[in-house]
Amino acid sequence: MASTTAALGLMISGLALSSGPAQSAAAPDGCASPVDVATLAEGDTLTALSVVRGTEPQEFTGTVIGTIDDGIAVGLDMLVVDFEDPDPESPMSKAGGIWQGMSGSPVYVGDPADNNLVGAIAYGLSWGPSPIAGITPYTEMDDYLASESPKKVGVDGSTAREIGARTSATRSQAAEGFSQLRLPLGVTGISARRLSDIQELAAEREAKYLTGTDFAAVRGGRDSAGRAGAADLVPGGNLGASFSYGDISYAGVGTVTSVCAGEVVGFGHPMGFLGNTTLGMHPADALFVQPESLGAPFKVANISPAVGTVTDDRLAGITGMIGTLPDAMTVTSDVTYRAKQRTGSTDVYVSDYAADVSFSQHVANHDRVLDGIFGGTSAFGMSVTGTDEAGAPFTIAFDDTYVSQRDITIEPAWEIGDLVYVLSQMDEVDLDSVELDSAVTDDTDLLRVKGLEQWRKGKWTKVSNRRQGIVAKPGSMLKVRAILKAEDDTLSYVPFSTRIGDRARSGFLGVQGGASAWTNIWRAKTVAAVSKAIEEAPRNDEVLFELRLRRNGGRVEKSVGPQTSVVQGGKGYFVQINEKGGRGPVCRGC
Repeated sequence: MASTTAALGLMISGLALSSGPAQSAAAPDGCASPVDVATLAEGDTLTALSVVRGTEPQEFTGTVIGTIDDGIAVGLDMLVVDFEDPDPESPMSKAGGIWQGMSGSPVYVGDPADNNLVGAIAYGLSWGPSPIAGITPYTEMDDYLASESPKKVGVDGSTAREIGARTSATRSQAAEGFSQLRLPLGVTGISARRLSDIQELAAEREAKYLTGTDFAAVRGGRDSAGRAGAADLVPGGNLGASFSYGDISYAGVGTVTSVCAGEVVGFGHPMGFLGNTTLGMHPADALFVQPESLGAPFKVANISPAVGTVTDDRLAGITGMIGTLPDAMTVTSDVTYRAKQRTGSTDVYVSDYAADVSFSQHVANHDRVLDGIFGGTSAFGMSVTGTDEAGAPFTIAFDDTYVSQRDITIEPAWEIGDLVYVLSQMDEVDLDSVELDSAVTDDTDLLRVKGLEQWRKGKWTKVSNRRQGIVAKPGSMLKVRAILKAEDDTLSYVPFSTRIGDRARSGFLGVQGGASAWTNIWRAKTVAAVSKAIEEAPRNDEVLFELRLRRNGGRVEKSVGPQTSVVQGGKGYFVQINEKGGRGPVCRGC
């Protein structure tokens, strides 16, 4: 999984060089002994472990430059180490410096086998590729700090001169400061172009999902369990953490810092800074480290299935246990087009990403089966299961028809995202599954609402608002029919009739295609309210009539269909109520 650099922004300064012998605290057998960074001196030699390719860690040698007091947070110093390698064929030299994916790489005093653990590589110089690393002390990595994450570690003038004098970095480069070797959310299973287009559409639509997270489509993705497993979660080995895993994997890959009695610590900085959480914990197989001339180099890796749960996502790193997997909501998508069919699925571990993953799973599976972006018709079905606020099981299901002349994949996707988002944000509501079914054809024909006729004096008469609109008597039967126009200009008619109340007064009649109607689930506070709104919503291939008259006993609504295709558009008409039922003054403002 490739990551990209992001500078974060808390400005601090002061490079404090300390002296004294390195010392280790006692630790259980097989577990690391934390080394106090205050005991390290300028020029001390340290050894790091990290994976370049595959799953086997290799050693990198570095030299202590000093510490930046409070460099990561108040009371949390950053150790600065130079890992420059004079061998031009070494991985560090080829990459150009510290790479993204090294986050969490353990740094030791002496032989790594002795387990005298200083900390984890977690920061690099902001200006671009450099062998100078910022180290998060291991003494802090499993303390679950709750302070605010640093946005940038500044370097003052004297510190920049000192770094420039001792390393290959120039003074101006060092003056840019350190930024976190961050793992922005990577998404597999969907192309970068497709993802960018979806983000733009979501922003235009002001969607509450898909737009608020720093994520990008990247190289790498899922892997079989055969190439990397739980046994590969070792200090210096690859470590993946995920919000979801499957066709759509929202995840990042860093490095294991330590393993002790099944507890894994890694990254040296947050994944999403979620605090107590349930992320998937994954081994991974590294393919290569990609050099980068402007930003930080990055590791490309395939992530194997989860083997445990990340329980804490904190300032100084992530922590979790090998063994029990996190609870998951499973999103399944079945798509059929001509002779092609595919069923794909994704497990979602963090509910805040339920809508993003459901939307993306739908799009990704369509892209795989349709193998192109084009118009068509989708016979679509959706079912969501879970437990409601009272802990009772529920199922919300619907089916509908969608037509698009540009991109049939996107048409149902907003219905998916909206419904899952609203449910996932309700307190005490847990989602178990989202099932999506889509049968796509090439038909792009639509019906459009073009007008209205009223039955008057034994014949159908076209209604126009430029004169009196619809006219009717109190207590009479109102008969109208909507005029629908097909792509080939043929017309069809949809009737609607209702009795006018004896005390009714003038009002308004709206005629709308189901595809142009909006189902408001955003105000719903309960699962039952959402279910009711879905049940009462018109289908896209129906015509919705809505009559609003004063003193008529309330609004009259009726959906008529299904029609031969999806119906779009709408019209509105004044309704004149008078005793004669004939021409009267036009109702203004009624």
